[in-house]
Amino acid sequence: MAGGFFLYLCTMEKENIIFGIRAIFEAIQAGTAVDKVFIQKEIAGELMKDLMKVMKRANINFSYVPVEKLNRLTPNNHQGAVASISPIGFMELEHLVESTMESGKKPLFLILDQISDARNFGAIIRTAECTGVNGIIVQKAGSAPVNGDTVKTSAGAVFNVPICKVEHIKDAIFYLQGSGIKTVAATEKTEQTIYDIALNEPIAIIMGSEGRGINPSVLKIVDEKAKLPMFGTIGSLNVSVACGAFLYEAVRQRS
Repeated sequence: MAGGFFLYLCTMEKENIIFGIRAIFEAIQAGTAVDKVFIQKEIAGELMKDLMKVMKRANINFSYVPVEKLNRLTPNNHQGAVASISPIGFMELEHLVESTMESGKKPLFLILDQISDARNFGAIIRTAECTGVNGIIVQKAGSAPVNGDTVKTSAGAVFNVPICKVEHIKDAIFYLQGSGIKTVAATEKTEQTIYDIALNEPIAIIMGSEGRGINPSVLKIVDEKAKLPMFGTIGSLNVSVACGAFLYEAVRQRS
């Protein structure tokens, strides 16, 4: 026991979870890869204040939810807090870039600007693994969790592709640019198509979220913008499909 509470780890159909305020607090303190914490609305108390402080220090994503959601996640006494645990570890961006450079490979990175759907995330990871992507970079806040849906949709590829979580996408872009890596944004806000730009050099392809695409502040700092030509009446593709088209054009140019 720790502080009078058992640390419960429950393996469910979709993801691994910890429940109980003290258990989550101690897991974070111990460096466990907590992906997201769900907090019951309007819950209070000293323990909850301590948990909020440690989550903010560790920059862990959390959201307030009705108690019904917590009850669905676990039938046990959750005390108003349930946390999902990532089944993988995350790599530091600097280590990813350095190790890729040292390997002699021509870097191909993928940046996901707040992709929020776990299944889209998993599908993208699967394609990334198939196309030789050296690493995927996501923002800590607002990004899809690595949960059971992600693992299943990726067909296990999530265990083969390094994933970095960063505080801010823009800082990651500046770091990559400073390392000699060209950043290419997939956006309809350009006249250039994917076939007009060079992808056979060190690059990082940036894909936007399902709803709003790439953040305008991110678009201002990228090196290149490119779109996919569209000939039908529907004006956009699912982000995982669009990502596949971009990555395979990069493969074609590098072959």
